[in-house]
Amino acid sequence: MSAAQPDELPARKPRRELVEAQIYEQATRLFAERGFAGTSLQDIADAMGMTRPALYYYVKNKDQLLARLVTEITEGPAAATEAIADSDADATSKLRDLVLLVAGQQARHAARFQLVIRSESELPDDLAVAHEAAKRRVLDGFSRVVDQGVRSGEFRPRPVRTTALAVIGMCNWVAWWFRPGGAQSPDEVADQMADMAVSLVAQAPDRLPESPRPDDPAAALRLLRQDLDYLESVLTTETSKD
Repeated sequence: MSAAQPDELPARKPRRELVEAQIYEQATRLFAERGFAGTSLQDIADAMGMTRPALYYYVKNKDQLLARLVTEITEGPAAATEAIADSDADATSKLRDLVLLVAGQQARHAARFQLVIRSESELPDDLAVAHEAAKRRVLDGFSRVVDQGVRSGEFRPRPVRTTALAVIGMCNWVAWWFRPGGAQSPDEVADQMADMAVSLVAQAPDRLPESPRPDDPAAALRLLRQDLDYLESVLTTETSKD
């Protein structure tokens, strides 16, 4: 190897990354149009304007491309969800950050998220296991934040897992109705979703420290039911841990 050749190597890496990114985009588009099973490597090579042997220089098989897509859509957010749930912030701030993360991603990468959901039954076994594990990590992160909020009194006492699933579902649905280039940007949509999520779980405005009016027994009953629900939730959680 001549002395000039090593200096050329760093310039090759950006080009390879650029081509790999283009292959990934074309593969994602074809998977969305034809399905994972209905797309061949030859289809991807044709879309790239290269031969199939040339394509093998960049990717080994379709599974490699699908694995990158699943990692981007599920495993990345799972790690970020855990980091937010483990932080020292209050539950309300954490919930806002979680919704900004997930709803924002669904708005920015709606087509990719839809593709992953539609391809779940076609995922190779090892990838399916990793995909399900990542979804459980996201649910666990949301659940821990909701539980923290209930215990701190920031959130109304409601079934933790059901509440977490409701918020996640609200975020995921963004991928099906958001339209890029519309009146709102992904960040604006995510911010509004975060506001709605907090409003959904926040302690009721009429839960005040002072006693209800003597002429409003219904308000007194509401406060009593909230206290009993909260106490039952805490006792149930503590019992399950023992």
